[in-house]
Amino acid sequence: MKKIIISLALLGTIALTSCNDSFLEKYPVTDLTEGNAFQSYNNFKTFMWPCYEVFAKTNIATSLSGVGQDSHYQGDRWAGYLEQKQESGFNKYAFQTVSSVASGNGWDFGYLRRVNIMLSHIDESKMNEAEKNHWRAVGYFFHSYWYMELIDRFGDVPWVDKVLNESSEEAFAKRMPRKEVADKVLERLKWAEENIGNFTSSDGANTINQNAVRAALSRFTLREGTWRKYHELNDYDSYFQECIRVSQLLMTAYPTLYGGTDGQPAAGYGEMWTSEDLSKIPGVILYKQYVKDINAANYCYMEHTSSHNIEMNQSTVDLYLMKNGKPIKNSLSNYHGDKNMYATFRDRDPRLYHTVIPPYKVTSGKGDYATWSYTSNPADREYIDIMGANTSCSNPGIGMKRLPGQNWSAALVPEIPRLGTGAFVTCRSGYYVWKNWSNWETNFNNGALNVADKPIFKIEEVLLNYAEAKFEVGQFDQTVADATINKLRKRAGIATMVVADIDANFDPERGKYYPKGNDAGVLVEPLLWEIRRERIIELMGEGFGFYDVRRWRMAPWFINKTQKGLWVSKTVATKAGYTLLNETTGLSDGVNGSMTEGYLFLYNDPVKEGKGWLEKYYLFEVPTTEIVLNPGLAPNNPGWD
Repeated sequence: MKKIIISLALLGTIALTSCNDSFLEKYPVTDLTEGNAFQSYNNFKTFMWPCYEVFAKTNIATSLSGVGQDSHYQGDRWAGYLEQKQESGFNKYAFQTVSSVASGNGWDFGYLRRVNIMLSHIDESKMNEAEKNHWRAVGYFFHSYWYMELIDRFGDVPWVDKVLNESSEEAFAKRMPRKEVADKVLERLKWAEENIGNFTSSDGANTINQNAVRAALSRFTLREGTWRKYHELNDYDSYFQECIRVSQLLMTAYPTLYGGTDGQPAAGYGEMWTSEDLSKIPGVILYKQYVKDINAANYCYMEHTSSHNIEMNQSTVDLYLMKNGKPIKNSLSNYHGDKNMYATFRDRDPRLYHTVIPPYKVTSGKGDYATWSYTSNPADREYIDIMGANTSCSNPGIGMKRLPGQNWSAALVPEIPRLGTGAFVTCRSGYYVWKNWSNWETNFNNGALNVADKPIFKIEEVLLNYAEAKFEVGQFDQTVADATINKLRKRAGIATMVVADIDANFDPERGKYYPKGNDAGVLVEPLLWEIRRERIIELMGEGFGFYDVRRWRMAPWFINKTQKGLWVSKTVATKAGYTLLNETTGLSDGVNGSMTEGYLFLYNDPVKEGKGWLEKYYLFEVPTTEIVLNPGLAPNNPGWD
């Protein structure tokens, strides 16, 4: 049984009562109050446990909370990388169905109150200076982590660094300019990095430490630096330099990537989200632990059912490189085409296989799904041999992603693609996402029994942050590529990036970004596009997409595309109850259409529908009720008034 690390379990909160106004003006020694709760080191530690729940706040797109569309897949759905399989699951930004809000929308400062209460009591405590600095640093981390989200959503936000009540003047403060707030966040994170103590023996393993602070710094400085550059706010170079500095320190501290244990291509990549104990995995800086009978989850279970609704579209599949390191449109790629799923997946980056179930077909045994056998067609076992065979559906044993698949009760999934939305392990596009799928976790209908840990900060993200920041300051060369992207590619089992080979012809269909006032867009520089591609693929399904496409000002390129599924015959589409996409009109070919084969129709072309990404979507709307309560928050973000 894995070691229970108590820091990530919600231990509850301290009930803080009001001050005692007796003539003695003393607090009852038997009751825990705000007056006596902040004396010792352990008082502060206990009070701060609930702050770890920030990593499960659903307002953060990388949140480890919920399942399906409300989980860590959320940010990549909004970015257009993934979608929900239902016909109603279209991208709300593509079709302009984002409604004005009176409340919510992530405008939440209540979380900061606990942090500010703790910070306000440090100086009067009985701790020594090192201990005081430690808890101030931990408080600054959590305060900054939430402000990272507020800035990303709203830009200008009030700065709240003290405990407020209804009569506090600061409760009606105006919004502080984004750059000023970001500078304050940077200042606090750097202070925390320099002053946080090494109290692992007291706090426990897997708690906020110097490397966790540095990981937050790496993420924040890249995000803010690129936002300032591509949204024309200036003053971004110092953020890139800070990202480079702190990322280098982490790369030295975590020199090894997890390579996997079972010989599968990209096994270390796939197992990062399906390992029972991430404390044993190299490169993991901070993670959320799930423990049997304490805080189990249902990530794996959900992906074995008909309720899992996350799929990938053809455009995102097309982003994955070939194993020789070339994009599919490169003349040297040796791409096998997309006229059947076997060809589409052949010789592709193995990280695709760990994100989308590869194609296969088997024959069931005696009708009880307890056994299966290969078909007479050798092609049907191509990806079973690559991923490793699931030798018994009734007793799959210890293992990660194996084929053929089975549902939560071990009933056989006889083939992939498996089109539909009703039966278990089906989807509309044909590209079924299975990032959390494992064969070793206990699954039971409607039961949260899964205990695979999930990463919060890991060195893979830091490598990508460093690579991108180095490009932005004009310092990305082969040495940097070898230290970052090529480490990831070596683990994945694909050819390394050769910087000298990447020119305008390397990928003739590379993406565009959209400077303000330029609706036509500008092609991303070839090398930068490959750096960004690596980030998209390595972090696919982890929620980073919506942060990335907005800071790059690339949202229209990703979100305005006509989302389509795999290429099938009309017979196959009709049998599954779907139609084909007419790429000329951007509409469904219909039941009586003339097409005999084509891409599965998922949703209309948003641009031809007169919709598409709007400039105002780069920032969220400040809820209208908040502005009524505090007119100092006006005006709203551009386009939302």
